[in-house]
Amino acid sequence: MSLPEQLLRLQQIDLAIHKMQQELDDIAYRLSDNESLLAAESRLASQREQLEDARKKQKALEWEVDDLHEKARRTDSKLYGGGTKNPKELVNLEKEIRSLRSQISNKEDALLGLIDQGEEMEAKARASAEEFGRLNEEWLERQETLGKRKGEVETALVELRENRDRLAKQIDSGAISLYERTSRTRDQAVVKVQRGRCQGCHITVPTSQWQKAKAGNIVQCSSCSRILSVE
Repeated sequence: MSLPEQLLRLQQIDLAIHKMQQELDDIAYRLSDNESLLAAESRLASQREQLEDARKKQKALEWEVDDLHEKARRTDSKLYGGGTKNPKELVNLEKEIRSLRSQISNKEDALLGLIDQGEEMEAKARASAEEFGRLNEEWLERQETLGKRKGEVETALVELRENRDRLAKQIDSGAISLYERTSRTRDQAVVKVQRGRCQGCHITVPTSQWQKAKAGNIVQCSSCSRILSVE
């Protein structure tokens, strides 16, 4: 394998390493990206808290209604039990009965509203619980799949880097330095010459240049400075 071909092979390995490193970075991001799951969990917790608060209010209102019914029962007993003879007291008891019944009606209307609201909130919380369960299941599956792929990529990267190190040891240090300098300014430091043209800038390469490259010498394109490789 000629020196330009070795550098071309080194570049192929470097590109593969770069691609796999990008995949590894993406996997790491996706493994830690649980925003949707956290948002669903937070939403569910908030809805359950609101539902619990609504149930407490409903229970408190039910007790109030029961108390009013008990007061109304006792007042009815006084009014119609025959124990009260004073006309003024009877009139007051009638007023109290009307007031209690009005309060009971208002409280029962409010209670019905709370019951409806609670049922609606319960349905939303149930739907959120289902969504959270689905997202959590997807998250666990993704963790397993990505975790497995992460291991595969890490193993492949180790192998690629070992191959690179072995190949780099076989290449002249000056050629390696030129390759690395060119790589910092070009997407590809080494390109092939096909049909007499540099495949980096597509400019015709002088015959003398590509002949030297074909002979295994390090030749840079006079137009783009990339290292030329000729099969």
